[in-house]
Amino acid sequence: MSDKPLPLADAASVEAVLISQKNAKQAEHHLRFFKTAPGEYGAGDKFLGLTVPQVRAVAKRSLALGLIDVGRLLDSPWHEVRLCALQILVGKFRRAGEEERRDIVGLYLKNTARINNWDLVDLSVSILGEWFADKDRAVLYEMARSQLLWERRMAMVGTLTFIKKGDFADALAIAEMLLSDSADLMHKAVGWMLREVGKKDADVLREFLARHYRQMPRTALRYAIERFPDDERRAWLLKPR
Repeated sequence: MSDKPLPLADAASVEAVLISQKNAKQAEHHLRFFKTAPGEYGAGDKFLGLTVPQVRAVAKRSLALGLIDVGRLLDSPWHEVRLCALQILVGKFRRAGEEERRDIVGLYLKNTARINNWDLVDLSVSILGEWFADKDRAVLYEMARSQLLWERRMAMVGTLTFIKKGDFADALAIAEMLLSDSADLMHKAVGWMLREVGKKDADVLREFLARHYRQMPRTALRYAIERFPDDERRAWLLKPR
């Protein structure tokens, strides 16, 4: 007989398997790492203490779940259960045709408030990047103007798919919109995407920096120039602001 774990058929089964693996000591670490104290960006979240490989293994057994069940997982109070739901969506999206992809994107956009930490966003936002790669991208600009931090991060990190294809216009435009964002997580996201642009075309990044370095948060600038030669990085950091 095969020792391969059996597929999971519904949301309740998926959540039960994840909860059965909980690790209280690791959960305590996650509470600090993901900033869950009152007033922090992850305030109130709950953790089982699972590793990403543990969650991924359960997600692989759950790719046959319907979107209704995935939506139920996204409603879970447990961070790792929502993470599993998003890993399922990414896996389903990769295999889906156009109609099912549309439904997946619809579910994703309806649940942005449940995709409520940077790891959840960064793992899953390729869904939006791939979907909008050949479509109108106005939704991303709307998200960039959102009051919800996680939607703004989705808008910025979602451009990574375009950047990888040598398409920088939306990444640069959204980065410019978000330069004055007050959240440190957005400073990091903006700098990260600018760095990715620079990996494809350093001169495009230099042109953006020349126009905007004075208004860029220090964190965003440091992230953006991370791959420049040491002397060039120092020069950008020492420029008068």
